[in-house]
Amino acid sequence: MSEEVMAIFKAAGAILEGHFLLTSGLHSPVYWEKFRVLQHPHYTERLCGFIADHYRRSEVQVVAGPTTGGIIIAFEVARQLGVRSIFAEKEGGKRVFRRGFTLESGERVLVVDDVLTTGSSISEVMEAVARLGGIVIGVAVLVNRAEQDKQFGVPLFNCLRTVTPTYTPSDCPLCAAGIPLTRPGSEAER
Repeated sequence: MSEEVMAIFKAAGAILEGHFLLTSGLHSPVYWEKFRVLQHPHYTERLCGFIADHYRRSEVQVVAGPTTGGIIIAFEVARQLGVRSIFAEKEGGKRVFRRGFTLESGERVLVVDDVLTTGSSISEVMEAVARLGGIVIGVAVLVNRAEQDKQFGVPLFNCLRTVTPTYTPSDCPLCAAGIPLTRPGSEAER
């Protein structure tokens, strides 16, 4: 599976090299531009199929993801599992379910996201699920690029595991070398 996932990301031109500011605030020489993959329904269907197949017997009732890439992944995994999908948005420094999204007490939720680096988005969605009384039964991501294994207290499934270095801005060798910093998805790139 990992070879197929890597081939999909390469075919879509989604593995970028340079000096990038990640959403987490960390810097990295590699950026996984998941939207270059997610713009292709056949790639999205295939990748989300790996996740759906992995959790098919887990009695998932709802698939939840964070905005923005997580919305697409949650929808497609939920479609393949035949369940609902919802997403959590940032509000007041935390993620919340708005737009009329609810969970029943004890409802079994699979949390999905596109790329795992620090795990903060996933943790925030898990907290939002808990606040509504849902039970997170697993976590899944397309790409796990975290330097260290992340523990969420539930099983973690990734379509691709790859270690990509990240640096705090103060310790970034790319900054020290004077390589310009790119902010993917920022207004400056549009």
